Amino acid sequence: MGAHLGKGFHTWTVDETTADLSRPPLPPLVITLPTTSKTLRLDLRKSALLVIDMQNDFCHPQGWLASIGVDITPARRPIAPLQAILPRLRALGIPILWVNWGNRPDLANISPSHLHVYNPTGTGVGLGDPLHHGKVLTKGEWGAAVVAELSIEPEDVWVDKYRMSGFWDTPLDSILKNRGVTTLFFAGVNADQCVLTTLQDANFLGYDCILLQDCTATTSPEYCWQATLYNVRQCFGFVSDAQTLTASLTP
Repeated sequence: MGAHLGKGFHTWTVDETTADLSRPPLPPLVITLPTTSKTLRLDLRKSALLVIDMQNDFCHPQGWLASIGVDITPARRPIAPLQAILPRLRALGIPILWVNWGNRPDLANISPSHLHVYNPTGTGVGLGDPLHHGKVLTKGEWGAAVVAELSIEPEDVWVDKYRMSGFWDTPLDSILKNRGVTTLFFAGVNADQCVLTTLQDANFLGYDCILLQDCTATTSPEYCWQATLYNVRQCFGFVSDAQTLTASLTP
């Protein structure tokens, strides 16, 4: 009796005598997607959506950023468009990957230079420090959980990250390559920090990158947002939005 293992592009079979590693391709699902610079043709069967840091410590009124005086109103703006687009993508079998900052409780892989960024005076509340609902940005704690307004489904994939980039010291690249993903849609916060650095690393690794503008936001000043959009268009990929993507999914 053989076994049928994996899913999607990564599917393979094995029995007592043979291992079929041919990875038969999925039927193409080609769409035409307008962006702010060009019209793209892409195969959704080779795509995935990365939702970055839509978590309590960044987006909740009682989270870490709010506790240190940051206006988190902009960080909540992606919630509604994500609520609309996520079910559409799941229905088509497009992988949803939640890439959330969730440090080791002992911070063993976080250097002093990174700790300094989040607590420059040494007297504030930084990575791993206790807050109302647990330790800041720590795996398994309330602050690292996705905000309640966004549902995580069993078929979704969770990746903990420990730096601004979701590719640094994580299995994200391996997971995407095993699924045959070549195109990445990006959503989440902060656009000019964790979203942009993850998108840049994806570009450097050879992925085609599309920033969904209405599913992305930042609590930084407006010029940071504009610079992010400019740099994505100019150097690292394309800019579109969830409404346009939804329209492209309609036959």
